[in-house]
Amino acid sequence: MTTGMGRRTTSLSALWAALLLALTGCSGLSIPTDPLGTLEEITGGTLQVGVADNGKWVKLPANGEPQGIEPDLVREFAARHNAEIEWNRGVEHELVLDLKHKELDMVIGGFGKSTPWTKHAAKTRSYVKSTNEHGQTVNHVMLTLMGENRFLLELDQFLLNQRVTP
Repeated sequence: MTTGMGRRTTSLSALWAALLLALTGCSGLSIPTDPLGTLEEITGGTLQVGVADNGKWVKLPANGEPQGIEPDLVREFAARHNAEIEWNRGVEHELVLDLKHKELDMVIGGFGKSTPWTKHAAKTRSYVKSTNEHGQTVNHVMLTLMGENRFLLELDQFLLNQRVTP
């Protein structure tokens, strides 16, 4: 048997839930969010990409743009957002620090899911598996700014819909 107090608690909970839902809907807030507005900034703008040389994943010719599996994916992702790409060449640790300091939007370089850089960067879900020279399976990821969850989700959804052949 429900007491009057139980009905009041249930009614108040329902009221709070409805109010919260209404406020979220009215605020125009989309979840997940990008506190720095990365997805909004790159759409019709410029995607800052750090690139580290790593065999077929990222090749950095002396002259010209990066080549390989990951630069091709980044080009397609950028095209879907009408974004220009600014390629920033470097070594992993320097690029990850640039990412941490918000100078880059993402870093590519054939990273595996077990990358040591997760203290400084967010990583996408694994989008393809390969086998390294030691016969170990590598689940490949890309690195993005920490906290820019809307951008990360958009990139994840894009990558999950790609057919990547290592």
